[in-house]
Amino acid sequence: MDPVIIVGAGPVGLTLALLLARQNVPAVVLDEGPGKDEPRPARTVVLREDTAALLERLTGVALGEHGVRWAGWRSLRRKQVVSEVAFDAAGLAAPLHIAQYVITNALRAALADEPLVKVAVDSRLDAVEQERFGVTAHTRGPKGTWWRGSYLVGCDGPRSTVRKLQDIRFPGRTAVERHAVAALRAELPWEGQTLLHRMPPWRSSGPSAGEVTARPLPDGVWRLDWLLPPGKDLVTPELLVARIRETLAGWTDSATPTYELLDTGVHTVHHRLARRWRAGRVFLAGDAAHLLGALGTQGLEEGLRDADNLAWKLATAWHHGPYEALLDSYQTERRAVVAARLRAADQALPVLRGGGGLRNIVPGATRGHDTLLADGHLGRGPLGASGTYADSPLAPRHLEAVIPVGTEPGAPVTDVRVTAEDGSFVQLRDRLGRGALLVVLIAPGTGVWDRKHWVSAGVMPRLAAAVTALPHPAELLVAESYPGAPAHSVLLVRPDGHLVTALSGVRPADLYAAAEAALGGAAREQQHREERRETTATTATTASATTAEAGSAAR
Repeated sequence: MDPVIIVGAGPVGLTLALLLARQNVPAVVLDEGPGKDEPRPARTVVLREDTAALLERLTGVALGEHGVRWAGWRSLRRKQVVSEVAFDAAGLAAPLHIAQYVITNALRAALADEPLVKVAVDSRLDAVEQERFGVTAHTRGPKGTWWRGSYLVGCDGPRSTVRKLQDIRFPGRTAVERHAVAALRAELPWEGQTLLHRMPPWRSSGPSAGEVTARPLPDGVWRLDWLLPPGKDLVTPELLVARIRETLAGWTDSATPTYELLDTGVHTVHHRLARRWRAGRVFLAGDAAHLLGALGTQGLEEGLRDADNLAWKLATAWHHGPYEALLDSYQTERRAVVAARLRAADQALPVLRGGGGLRNIVPGATRGHDTLLADGHLGRGPLGASGTYADSPLAPRHLEAVIPVGTEPGAPVTDVRVTAEDGSFVQLRDRLGRGALLVVLIAPGTGVWDRKHWVSAGVMPRLAAAVTALPHPAELLVAESYPGAPAHSVLLVRPDGHLVTALSGVRPADLYAAAEAALGGAAREQQHREERRETTATTATTASATTAEAGSAAR
């Protein structure tokens, strides 16, 4: 079968290629550039625990050594500390702040050793043609040619050629926020902490007061972002240097300290959402499908989750034939999650940036506004939290043995230690991304006994037999505990780490039904019925025509 064609060699496209290769699906990455990224210290991303772990699994690189995991978060209004979070003390996972080119280089290095992936540099897409059993793409440039693929995924950014060729609308808002950005080396009083400073006292009142964010990077480097007032005023070097000097002086209560300016830029945030994320055998992911980022939300994170969601579904269809309902669920699940975050940001923007209104009417509204902003930056609440697929078409229905656990169905599972089938202890997250469903038995005490003593005892033989009979490859894992899960409960987890369901005990029929649903079961069966009816009707028509022809010949 032909490889999957991936258009775009940014972090999302490269991540998708590696995810497919880990599931034995070949891919071709069409890179319109020369195959390397220019180091830009001012172009950085913030990764939550799950997305950072995803990239580390794929690249084998400890990203924490190339970025900074925040020690804490501090929010100020004028000179007053509004809120503080110490991640270690609070037991929260610290976000990772890292330069984007570091991520891209790590992904490229991993792909260089991957025989199933070909990266074609200097290859700019200019045509896409679809047929029933495949897709063909044409590239122009020094190595312009036709490429044949099974599917095509556009990861080619905000100005996506793939999206335009498929005539997919991309409505939304332009320039929702603008930020002046600088990466500089300096000593600031919040080592390892991120600071959000609203209405700093050294600036005049009004829209120009804005806010400034400081986020640490390795080797004493900081990324500073100043919110700019609405409009298209040019950010001159002189204006940016003036902001740097007054900000550093204000934070240190002294003359401007010594600093080294490394990189600058202007970051403009747009909010857009593609009408469709699938057109036959063509899909959109990352910035080609959505743009978001106001109020601290991170667009790259959602792009990485797009790739994680789509990869196992494409791999299933590639290996096992057409799973149309499963492929359709990519758009249904991911678009709903991104749309919810966009709505939350668009609803909060007028209140947070309006400069009046509720702030002057509702007591304590200002503190609530700062909480909203913190949520966006820290990955919490409707602005920042990763979405769940609770209303997914892949969610099982009417299972008798379902029980509640600490993770809601459709949400990412908690990373707990498990025993693998070979008896080794691993983290649950390490078993993701291989294309197999995960079946996790909660069995207290198994961690202190050798596997040979319990693998053939109790419910294990029955559960192992049930796992073998599932309609999709699955791996059986055992955990001593899981948040909110009683002993002998069984969790079914998708290849992208989202919980399908939790069952009380070993229920082979329910487990099979849940696995079938997670693959688009009911819709797939309906599709098969329609195909059978179509085949039967075609056969009957052909038989009738043959009979008529025979009768005519006899006459």
